[in-house]
Amino acid sequence: MKERIRDALSELDLRRLADGPRPQAAVLMPLFQGCDGGGGGWRLLLTKRTEEVETHKGQISFPGGMREGGEALEETALRETFEEVGIPPERVELLGRFHDYLAVTGVRVTPFAALLRTPFPVTPQVHEVAEVLRVPIETFSDPASLRVEKGSFQGEAVNDYYYAYGAHTIWGLTARIIHDFLEALALGGGGR
Repeated sequence: MKERIRDALSELDLRRLADGPRPQAAVLMPLFQGCDGGGGGWRLLLTKRTEEVETHKGQISFPGGMREGGEALEETALRETFEEVGIPPERVELLGRFHDYLAVTGVRVTPFAALLRTPFPVTPQVHEVAEVLRVPIETFSDPASLRVEKGSFQGEAVNDYYYAYGAHTIWGLTARIIHDFLEALALGGGGR
């Protein structure tokens, strides 16, 4: 999987939004095999945000946040992952940059695919992270877990994706990034 992701991202014609006055953020798409270092299939680590955070209260998201100063976006993703869930950069192997996205808040978001080296510690930042989810990748390729609704963004018609995982619904920008990422890897995002 690691080489498949690295190869796919290196060959991808990345969609990059121009730098400018809009704020910039970076997120980590952390993949790992098994659960807490055990056997099993590939999983994606996601967080459920608390009700205390400023934006996206209670939503499922990737670890990540706002760029500080002149730091590289990769550094932002690694720093924020450590701050939010306690996974240190030495337990993370960056595999590549993915497309830029514009969030509804006007922030440019740049995701980075990464492999977590198991075992890895998880210590949620209690004011930001209510729960850490370890979601099997198959969840996102199972048509039974996906609902697609028609929506609009900046006057354009778009598909909005909603993935069911237990009692959780993964939606919004996180679901769009996951869908697009799995399509780019030819793993399928559950539908268009």
